[in-house]
Amino acid sequence: MSKAARFPGCVVALLLIGAGSAWAQSPAAGPALPPGTGRDIAQAKCVSCHDTSRLTAPGYSREGWQVVLERMTKLGVQLEPTEVPVLTDYLARSFPQQTQAAASVIAGDVRVSFREWAVVPTGAFPHDPLATPDGAIWYTGQHASVLGRIDPKTGSIREFRTTVPDSGPHGLTADADGNIWFTANYAAYIGRLDPMSGVITAYKMPDPAARDPHTPVFDAGGVLWFTVQAANMLGRLVPGTGVVKLASVPTPHALPYGIVVSSKGVPFFAEFGTNKLAHIDPATLAIHEYVLPQAGTRPRRIAITSDDVLWYSDYARGCLGRYDPKSGVASEWPSPGGAASQPYGITALNDVIWYSESGVRPNTLVRFDPKSQQFQSWAIPSGGGVVRNMMPTAGGGLVLAESGAGKVALVTIK
Repeated sequence: MSKAARFPGCVVALLLIGAGSAWAQSPAAGPALPPGTGRDIAQAKCVSCHDTSRLTAPGYSREGWQVVLERMTKLGVQLEPTEVPVLTDYLARSFPQQTQAAASVIAGDVRVSFREWAVVPTGAFPHDPLATPDGAIWYTGQHASVLGRIDPKTGSIREFRTTVPDSGPHGLTADADGNIWFTANYAAYIGRLDPMSGVITAYKMPDPAARDPHTPVFDAGGVLWFTVQAANMLGRLVPGTGVVKLASVPTPHALPYGIVVSSKGVPFFAEFGTNKLAHIDPATLAIHEYVLPQAGTRPRRIAITSDDVLWYSDYARGCLGRYDPKSGVASEWPSPGGAASQPYGITALNDVIWYSESGVRPNTLVRFDPKSQQFQSWAIPSGGGVVRNMMPTAGGGLVLAESGAGKVALVTIK
């Protein structure tokens, strides 16, 4: 197999609406936005941070764009009050809600069942899920600034509201002592919740530019690593000392997103703003990037198998990707839902890859067996509403956060 992608036909699907030019390029490339009142504001305030494909798919209604802009201002985007309605009108006019393709369900021998719980409070917007060894399911309620704990046996839900208002809890993980850690995406800190006492400890970012901590993961030594998306940084937090150190990603606008740790204790992460994966040296914090073969690739989340091979969801091109950092060999497979299927949340369970397609209706749960290279998929009962993240359970199942549906799911695999 060559270092080129196995399936170059996994074509770029995100096109500039009405202009016919591809948008899967970095913000630095600066493709022209559609003309109209508000274009200058979008160029200055949106494209300065985001890959412009983020505007085109799936698009939103005017109300949807209002929610997006509210979230962006919480992340530090500076908008004058007079600019908000102008920009909202421009985005709604230029990038309206797109019709999603119907889910493509592929039959197979594996059987799964879904149990779903509506999170509290209503509208909390569950962003990330977490399965803990005691059998509980946790979620971040980003819009309500809460952490939630579901007891699957009873269905009861307990809320833990953040001490800092409007923290925007985003990513979620747990340490060996049972403490729950989260990234405060709106308030520039890492939080540690003691579930027994309900006390939350905040570890502030040492650099004001690091305003949006994103996805956290622990290594085997108990050190917390995390991405800082818009700030283009990787972070390291040593719980014993509380010291936070940050390192900048070499590629501008790389948008570091999903993150995993290898068996050697090396954190690897996806660069959603470009066609790269990367790792950070745990001792020196030096970052090394790996260029993926297709320029239009946009890896969003990342999984790792026991052989330390990386798997990524290519959100822009509708592909599942595989990259071996040792050999430099990259392979990819078109996702069952097609080029606009927007693969997103992804994980590895017993070296089998599971991920979601967020660009189809309803969202799907997809299984890919690397040995047979066969896909199987299921429609998510509630529709999913964009499954942004998932993770395995100790019992060999999966937990999913179904953001737009306001639910968390437990998937049993038979």
